[in-house]
Amino acid sequence: MSKIREAFENKKAFIAFITCGDPDLETSAKAIREAVKNGADLIELGIPFSDPTAEGPVIQGANLRALQGGVTTDKVFDLVRELRKDVSVPMVFMTYANVVFSYGAERFISTCQEVGIDGLILPDLPFEEKEEFQPLCQKYGVDLISLIAPTSEKRVAMIAKEATGFIYLVSSLGVTGMRSEIKTDLASIVETIREYTDVPCAIGFGISTPEQAKKMASISDGAIVGSAIVKLLEKYGKEAPKYVGEYVKSMKGALR
Repeated sequence: MSKIREAFENKKAFIAFITCGDPDLETSAKAIREAVKNGADLIELGIPFSDPTAEGPVIQGANLRALQGGVTTDKVFDLVRELRKDVSVPMVFMTYANVVFSYGAERFISTCQEVGIDGLILPDLPFEEKEEFQPLCQKYGVDLISLIAPTSEKRVAMIAKEATGFIYLVSSLGVTGMRSEIKTDLASIVETIREYTDVPCAIGFGISTPEQAKKMASISDGAIVGSAIVKLLEKYGKEAPKYVGEYVKSMKGALR
């Protein structure tokens, strides 16, 4: 069983996203540990990139601050090595194809295996081009996680059939960020996904309140939250880990 599957075993998973290195890597490590201590079942680690096209202003800002602070892909790998001394929940990277290419795809994916990264999410990688990375991911036991968007319609079956790890269902069109309400008919998309795979499906983009998380988890296998956590790190800086822990606790509570 893929380690990522464990995050969804007999429960609704709460997935927390953190941009590595905002405000600094030490604070990222503390925030991740607090999130795990307070119930996060899976951690998504953002590797900073200069042109994060899927992100809204909150996460874009975090990317830029991290890069200005000197964060590199190698430093993020070191962060994961450090975390793996005591963090056992699945961890996945969310970054962009260019980051993997410029590092060298095989070197990047084999290092993921070495440090204990369980999966890879590349929002700018079209399903039709995943062959660039899929064979290497299989070789090194790293799940290449598929995204399904509300516009995927005819492609849902095709994507679901080949999904590994978990499916990242994008709640609404546009970029990441907090939304006051999510209007997409996600239940019918989840229903279609279920016809083709038993790979868990979690919903992300726009979830920030316990009510939203509960609603999304009621129709899927879990909820993914990024911008609301990144906002806490932006607001409280080095003091943020405590607030991140409290926030994750309230969100996980709603999923129970």
